[in-house]
Amino acid sequence: MDLEAYNLKTLFDQLGLPSDNKAIDDFIEKHPLEPDTKLIDAPFWSPQQSQMLKEWLRADGEEAVMVDELNVRLHDGK
Repeated sequence: MDLEAYNLKTLFDQLGLPSDNKAIDDFIEKHPLEPDTKLIDAPFWSPQQSQMLKEWLRADGEEAVMVDELNVRLHDGK
């Protein structure tokens, strides 16, 4: 598959969140995660969003790379 099709914009679209660059950066800035909080356990996800993230991580494909990137950015706060 084309790697360009899998990026944070795609992930945010699938999660039903605003997906332009500024909206993504704003979301990450407003939702920093503590080091011991797993991305899938973050309190700001709906049950459906959390389930989607879990499924994408389990699939271990290009989708998982996007989820990992989001995880890193939320833990870094940027």
